[in-house]
Amino acid sequence: MTGYDTDALIREAEETGFSHAGELNVEALIFMPEVREMCSADRCNKYGRNWRCPPACGSIEEAASRAARYTYGLLVQTVAQMDDDFDYETIESAGKKHKEDFAVLVRKLRERYDDILPMGAGTCELCKECTYPDAPCRRPDESISSMEAYGLWVSKVCELSGIPYNYGPRTLAFTSCYLLK
Repeated sequence: MTGYDTDALIREAEETGFSHAGELNVEALIFMPEVREMCSADRCNKYGRNWRCPPACGSIEEAASRAARYTYGLLVQTVAQMDDDFDYETIESAGKKHKEDFAVLVRKLRERYDDILPMGAGTCELCKECTYPDAPCRRPDESISSMEAYGLWVSKVCELSGIPYNYGPRTLAFTSCYLLK
């Protein structure tokens, strides 16, 4: 027994605007150095330039230790249908919507629970330009690392939690999670 009303949390996530939500299997949180190494390829141009991305967000061991304190999780997704494989407008708008909805649910959950660990999708973009490494984070209580920054293989976490990751051709799923004690 987790002490959480999963159905109510899923409803709240869907009412917030997410396409899908489901209970996260906390045993699926396997922190993989290989995922972290993918970050170092710097495809998003944030590696070593953002407080919530590697290496600034801490080691894989620190990430695993932080997450180990939590016993329950909720996965949320924003799924978008693209017109074609290069539909950047849909990708950008779905990503923006996902981050906005994610922040709203973070605030709601923090009102009710003393300790949550949110893990987002993509890098923190709260500030136009991150202060890393020259000055402290301007918004440490609001900024969030991604599941990938923690070293999680998102599609595998979804699979092991019984939640689809791929919704068919020309779909895109932004996935995030919240860990609760």
